[in-house]
Amino acid sequence: MKTKVYIVTGFLGAGKTTLIKQVLKFSHDLSGIIVVVNEFGKAGIDSSLIKKTAAADIVELTSGCICCTLKTDMIRTLEVLRHKYTPERIVIEATGVADPVAIAEALKDKALSPYFSVEKTITVVDGDFWEAREVFGTVFKSQIKHGDIILLNKIDTLDKPSIPVILKEIRTEAENAVIIPVLHCNIDPDIFWAEKHQEAPGITGESLFRAYDPENDFYSGVKDNVAETAEKSGFISFSFETSEKMDEKLFMEFLSSIPLELFRIKGPVKFINETRMLNFTGGKMDWQEWTETASTCLVFIGWDIVQDRILKKLNACLVKK
Repeated sequence: MKTKVYIVTGFLGAGKTTLIKQVLKFSHDLSGIIVVVNEFGKAGIDSSLIKKTAAADIVELTSGCICCTLKTDMIRTLEVLRHKYTPERIVIEATGVADPVAIAEALKDKALSPYFSVEKTITVVDGDFWEAREVFGTVFKSQIKHGDIILLNKIDTLDKPSIPVILKEIRTEAENAVIIPVLHCNIDPDIFWAEKHQEAPGITGESLFRAYDPENDFYSGVKDNVAETAEKSGFISFSFETSEKMDEKLFMEFLSSIPLELFRIKGPVKFINETRMLNFTGGKMDWQEWTETASTCLVFIGWDIVQDRILKKLNACLVKK
């Protein structure tokens, strides 16, 4: 079985290390994972990252540089890791000036391709950088274009009206990506680890908010529970339940009209002839067979969403008696 490689990319200071720390901190199983971090001119992983996550399961590299201009060193490093540790998953945090395409191409080298496969590229975008993106050139554009998951980070620094505009602009650059607005790079680790086009395990409002550290939150005066902190930032989680049947055509029209700010919908949907499990993340949906319940029970997670409007649209999808 090939080692799955997750490439974390994003321009300098976007929040890549923060993302990896969050994902490792709240992942259930860290066995078989190696994290490789490269800053420009510096190889290895910050020891503090290891100590705060899982020192026993994460290997600190002291040689080799994962830099797009040093393909030979990257190949050599991954070969050493394969022989010494046989990892199941490797997370590569690329330097902010690296093109993820170069890393993916290096993994196609004949010395690596039989043993490694790129599972996905996760791109972190600093909200402050977006308006000035033309200044950062082709590397910045490539990081957006080739992202399977794109996190619009630091949305607390943006004017609220600009956020839906930026999300739509990102969508035009990466039409097949999962796009999620975030604070402090906080996403459920199940989204990070899930295979492409595969169902991510259950995600709730609690799991969305659980990675926030109120001691370090930009709301310095907020020291109570993390969900409240996130809600004050504009994030909201709510649910919709009904035993009545949904009109499939109307429900699909509802999904097609969802704004990018409503980035997570999860749960079974009861149609006239069957009930199916919906997994909707960042503009992309996946359906699975479902036989356990015969009712609709959906959890919604979004940013600056008017709950009543969504619920009203859902009620309009019910089969008329």
